[in-house]
Amino acid sequence: MLGIVFSILAGLLMSIQGVFNTRCSEKIGLWETNIIVQITGFIFTLIILLIVGNGDFKKITQVNKLYLLGGVIGVLIIYFVMRGVSELGPTYSVSTILISQLITAAVIDFFGLFGTEKIPFHFTKVVGVILMVAGIIIFKLKG
Repeated sequence: MLGIVFSILAGLLMSIQGVFNTRCSEKIGLWETNIIVQITGFIFTLIILLIVGNGDFKKITQVNKLYLLGGVIGVLIIYFVMRGVSELGPTYSVSTILISQLITAAVIDFFGLFGTEKIPFHFTKVVGVILMVAGIIIFKLKG
């Protein structure tokens, strides 16, 4: 249940962040906004780390180097979300992002990529994705 709450909050915040970042970028630029987002995110994370951090940075040598690209991916995500919201608007952009995330997650699960447990992708899930895509198409139709 807690995972559902966290996922809902993530979706809510991602949608709001996409709009905030896009509005900021209209005034100062995409990459300028991205740097502001990364710096404020770093400061906020550092504060949280100092208050509740209980990890061990010394174990970073044990981490697969590929997994250290999360920050680079984060920069690209912010850029692509801002461009998507700017070009398509928040609803259409976020809907497309959600379907893309769902398909990507399904591929990761199906093949057990990045050390995840293999989870079969049954026909019903394919139908669900098709219905989501159809929903976006219907949503986008002029009526």
